[in-house]
Amino acid sequence: MSVPHVLQALNARLARGALVLARLCLACLGMVVLYGVVRRYAFNSAPPWVEQVALLLVVSVSMFGAATVAHDAAHIGLESLVRRLPGRARRACAWLVALATLAFAAILFWGSLEMAWSTHADRIPTLGISEAWRYVPAVAAAALIALFSIARLLPRPPA
Repeated sequence: MSVPHVLQALNARLARGALVLARLCLACLGMVVLYGVVRRYAFNSAPPWVEQVALLLVVSVSMFGAATVAHDAAHIGLESLVRRLPGRARRACAWLVALATLAFAAILFWGSLEMAWSTHADRIPTLGISEAWRYVPAVAAAALIALFSIARLLPRPPA
């Protein structure tokens, strides 16, 4: 089996895992917010941790959803323009998009890692965990997006 085949299979599994994780985080977000609303308005005792957990879950849903979209190449594009181009120009556009996405992923990875490192000693008061946890989903998603972009830059394996 060639490297592109192995990478495609690995990426497909990672993308499915990221989508499952995004869905789980979304379901948990709904439950946490519902719990917080019921506690606040029905019992007049809002738990202090609800907002912080919801923020962590929103970031997780966004980042893992973005990674899945990057794998499926479902991001915003100018398909109507690119479809009209000759084959070589279409391939060049696809290559440039993959390269730009890889550059974005590298910047996101480095920036998120730097933020996680600079805040690792700080604590989220209502949760008692490190502030660095806020950046873990972005680091993971950036790594996935980079891997998916690298696969797009490699020659396509024959079907």
